[in-house]
Amino acid sequence: MDNKKLLGKRIRELRKKKGIKQEKLAELVGLEPTSISNIENGYNYPTIQNLEKIALALDSSFVDIFKFEQHNDTKDLIYEINVMLNKNPDKTRDFYKILKALVE
Repeated sequence: MDNKKLLGKRIRELRKKKGIKQEKLAELVGLEPTSISNIENGYNYPTIQNLEKIALALDSSFVDIFKFEQHNDTKDLIYEINVMLNKNPDKTRDFYKILKALVE
């Protein structure tokens, strides 16, 4: 998933967690509701000024807004796991034990 979509998903997640609708966020930020929708759907990036306003409206920081690793899909996660294991082959056995314990 590209960064624009990940950022949009994260903003949507934070907005819903705060319990506000897109229209209210748009009002707080000074944007049209369609602009918030386009940001959340990954069609547009917000400007840095609007990103700052979004963060303030959501009682979040820039760091919080960019914490979207959890949105990786399964294929991406498997790829990342393989990359980690290839960089640390000596940890493969440990990884296996942890994974096995989690699924049992």
